[in-house]
Amino acid sequence: MRMGPQEFLDWQSKRITLLAMSGAGKTTLANKLPKAKWFHYSGDYRIGTKYLREPILDNIKRQAMSVPFLRDLLLSDSIYISNKITVDNLAPVSTFLGKVGDPALGGLSLQEFKRRQQLHHQAECAAMNDVPEFIHKAEDIYGYHHFINDAGGSVCELDRPDVLETLAANTLIIYIKIPPALEQTIIERAKTDPKPLYYREAFLDAKLAEFLRLKNYTSCDNMPPDEFVTWAFPELFKARLPRYQAIADQYGYTIDANDAAKVSNEADFIRLIADALAKQP
Repeated sequence: MRMGPQEFLDWQSKRITLLAMSGAGKTTLANKLPKAKWFHYSGDYRIGTKYLREPILDNIKRQAMSVPFLRDLLLSDSIYISNKITVDNLAPVSTFLGKVGDPALGGLSLQEFKRRQQLHHQAECAAMNDVPEFIHKAEDIYGYHHFINDAGGSVCELDRPDVLETLAANTLIIYIKIPPALEQTIIERAKTDPKPLYYREAFLDAKLAEFLRLKNYTSCDNMPPDEFVTWAFPELFKARLPRYQAIADQYGYTIDANDAAKVSNEADFIRLIADALAKQP
């Protein structure tokens, strides 16, 4: 969706998709908008509560069944298991994705890891394709005139032009670009707290082969899961940046993460977006 700054200011039902690397401030920015006026749609929340809900619960139950005490209670229907996913707590989704590596260290086999990666890919495509429906429901059921789509950090990895075209047709796409001075901060944060991530299969295969060769591991099954995630994140970060920019160039607009961090209210947010539209063709 393309428009000029005045057209945006006059837009009675503003609909915006925020794209960025995890840690760039998408959710923080969305949370600064008044909840009484803006419907906050989280792609990751939709993935976890709708499209990966059953696989996530199956994974938790599988772990519980390995504990005799819990196994007996589950088999006798004495307890039930659920997860508590919120927009601000997406740990069950990350836990399900897992990390490839030594099973003794909590790692997954490459086959199982790729299976879960594929499930996440399908779920993320579906969650983004749900945006038009939720725009309608947000206004029709709840009376929200404005809509913010807090998209997951891996949307740029989907290689699905149809998904991007759906977002572009129904929302104004805004890419929050991380300035070079902040890149290392995000990379270091990921190194100290490595989290499960989604990788394009071609990227994963190439980086696994490089990592195994570099570290002299004979297979994925004997490499430490955290070590690979920590090593791969800077490579993933660099690979995603041009992908995000290409989406913004074709479908949307770019704002600086430093400018986004200065937003304190809705008026600041609207001004920031209008300025971005004025600066870009």
